[in-house]
Order: sequence, then structure tokens, then C-alpha cells
Amino acid sequence: MINTTLCYLEKDGSYLMLHRIKKENDVNRDKWIGIGGKFMDRESPEECIRREILEETGLIPDALRYRGIITFVSDRFETEWMHLFTSDRFHGNMIPCDEGVLEWVKKEELSRLPLWEGDHIFLDLIQKDCPFFSLKLVYRGDRLHSAVLNEKEILR
Repeated sequence: MINTTLCYLEKDGSYLMLHRIKKENDVNRDKWIGIGGKFMDRESPEECIRREILEETGLIPDALRYRGIITFVSDRFETEWMHLFTSDRFHGNMIPCDEGVLEWVKKEELSRLPLWEGDHIFLDLIQKDCPFFSLKLVYRGDRLHSAVLNEKEILR
């Protein structure tokens, strides 16, 4: 089981998205995702996401909102717990990212991008300002097979 973080930085009705096109052997290759990554030893979720945001963007969040935990189950990859955050207050100067291309994308344009299927579910939850949630996403290959939100099946 691995632990990761993901954050959607928000500004002017847009999220800062990372188009993962630079790394070979990347599980997220060619997808658009938020900012984040794997925990280092002894890090809390907040410490991990602050480090990842700084490393990938050069930005420093002034406030984080912990939105939920997503359990990814796959027939190809190790199970992952992803700690999901948003932030609409940050400062600093953006830097290029060595994992892909950073771009501010209007929220209403996200559905047109190549995202993981399950990302649409948790992006909708954060858009609706849902309280803290637990979401389990089960993939077979690249296809979403099932989704369970707070112990209730929402997709089968």
C-alpha cells in the first residue's frame, strides 16, 4: 500500500493542472492531474502536499483544505491511499515542472481533458463542496470498474 497526496490549486475559476508528458514509465502518462506525489518517511499528509506543491510548481500554499481520502484499487498497480486537498490561497513564482506541463484550466473545461475516469467523481465532489469523504475507486486496466462513496456503491 502506498500513500500519496493530490492538491487542486484554485485561481479565477481554474485549477492548476499538470499534463504528465515528460516522464517515461509514468502510470499517469498523458493524463491531466492535480499536483502531488508520494509520501516520504515520517511525513504527514500536509507536509507531503506542501513539499510536492513547492517542488512541482514553486508555489507555497497559505492554506490547505483536506477534502477526502481516495482508495485506488487496480489489477495492475499496488493499492494506493491518496489524500486529497484543495487550496485557493498560495504565493510564490511558478517554475517549470520536470514531470509535465503546468497549465491553469477553467473548471468547466476539465471534462474535455484526458483524466482518469474516477477523477471526474472526486472533482465533482469538491466542486459541490461536499464534506470530508472516503471514495474507493476500483480499476481494471485503465477502466473504472466500481466506485464506492462513504460505503455506498455509486458505480458498478
